Amino acid sequence: MSHRILIVDDEPNIVISLEYLMKKEGFEIAIATDGEAALQLAAEFAPDLILLDVMMPKKSGFEVCEALRADPARAGMKIIMLTAKGRETEVTKGLALGADSYITKPFSTKDLVLQIKSLLA
Repeated sequence: MSHRILIVDDEPNIVISLEYLMKKEGFEIAIATDGEAALQLAAEFAPDLILLDVMMPKKSGFEVCEALRADPARAGMKIIMLTAKGRETEVTKGLALGADSYITKPFSTKDLVLQIKSLLA
C-alpha cells in the first residue's frame, strides 16, 4: 500500500513539481491550494503526511498545523512545513505548533524525499 501525501501550496509551479516528484516516488497525492481546503482534504483524503506551505489564502500553514494537532483524529499525521519563511522565529513557531519538520524553499528534492521516507518509516 502506498502512502498518501497531501500537498498544500498556492504556488502552481511548486505544486506541479512536488506532485511529479511524489508520484515518481510512488505516493498517492491530493492537492489543496488554501488552508481551508487543506483541513477539508486532511479529513477526506486522510493523508499519512502533509507538505504544508505557510503563506496561503484563507488559513495560514501555521493555523492549519495548529488545527490538525488539536484534532485527536488527525494529530498523528506527519507534517512537513515547506516554505520560504525561513527566519528562526518562524521555524521555531512551526515546530512549536507541532510540525514534524521545517524545510525552507528553495529545497533539495533529494533531501525532501529522504525526509518524507524517514518520517513515514
